[in-house]
Amino acid sequence: MFQTFHDLHDPSCGAPRAALLRKALQQQSLDGFLIPRADAHQGEYVPPSESRLQWLTGFSGSAGVAVVFGEDAAIFVDGRYTLQAQNQVDTSVFPVQHLANQSIVRWLASRLKPGQRFGYDPMLHTMSEIKKLKAACQEAGAELVGVDANPVDAVWEDRPEPPLGAVSLHDEKLAGQSAVEKLKKIQKAIMDGKSDACVLTQPESIAWLLNIRGSDIPRIPSPLSFAVVPSQGKPSLFIDGRKLSNFLRSSLEDLVVIEEPDGFLPSLERLGKTGAKVMLDPALTGQVIADTFVQNGGTVVEATDPVMLP
Repeated sequence: MFQTFHDLHDPSCGAPRAALLRKALQQQSLDGFLIPRADAHQGEYVPPSESRLQWLTGFSGSAGVAVVFGEDAAIFVDGRYTLQAQNQVDTSVFPVQHLANQSIVRWLASRLKPGQRFGYDPMLHTMSEIKKLKAACQEAGAELVGVDANPVDAVWEDRPEPPLGAVSLHDEKLAGQSAVEKLKKIQKAIMDGKSDACVLTQPESIAWLLNIRGSDIPRIPSPLSFAVVPSQGKPSLFIDGRKLSNFLRSSLEDLVVIEEPDGFLPSLERLGKTGAKVMLDPALTGQVIADTFVQNGGTVVEATDPVMLP
């Protein structure tokens, strides 16, 4: 499939959808909410089912974030998208803010009021991002609240289903190394980091490690998935089983334990209860992943994704 440049934006959607979101925020006792252009994997490209920012504002760029308060809102983009955002978004509802001139943290600090509850989806924001947001809320005397249910999803009636792109094996001759050899290297990096396991949230890291490819997102050959790699033994791969043929499942089960995505956080709860130390990349890992592990007695070791190491 070749890249296309069809313009799917609709600036007129901004006002009615912002109004729907504000009602949902009231129901959750939230004064404001953060809507990123991100999914739980923190990738640059997201499937239609995760395109919350585009659904809400009309903006289709690959990076941006919107903030919605009861009577105020804004969309933040970098220099690549200043003109695009102005063309795609109803700027009377979502004034465009250039990130080089106005950071989200500074903007929030100037608007948050003491006692307000500012919400975010902890699966969509990294550990590093939340540290900055907490600082802004504390400075203003407001409370940063991680929600269990994203209010955008509550009002997005025609939200597409998650993708079910078929997964395939990547030939070892093309990969250069077997998955077994790669796993040994990663497990050594985990032990060198004095940890018991690492969590992989980047689909490209998982695709590289297991020599698999996917088709969930056009032109991105990595299957959306999570993985937990122990310092010894089989990793756990959390992926929708409908993406796997019987042959592929049989091939992967020699190397990994395959589980459905809804088992990912419960697996971290169980691992945390053992008192394990787990490597997490704070720039790539959703806050809820760290919270789930720590709240159950585990210890987080902040480190670079071991797949990304030289």
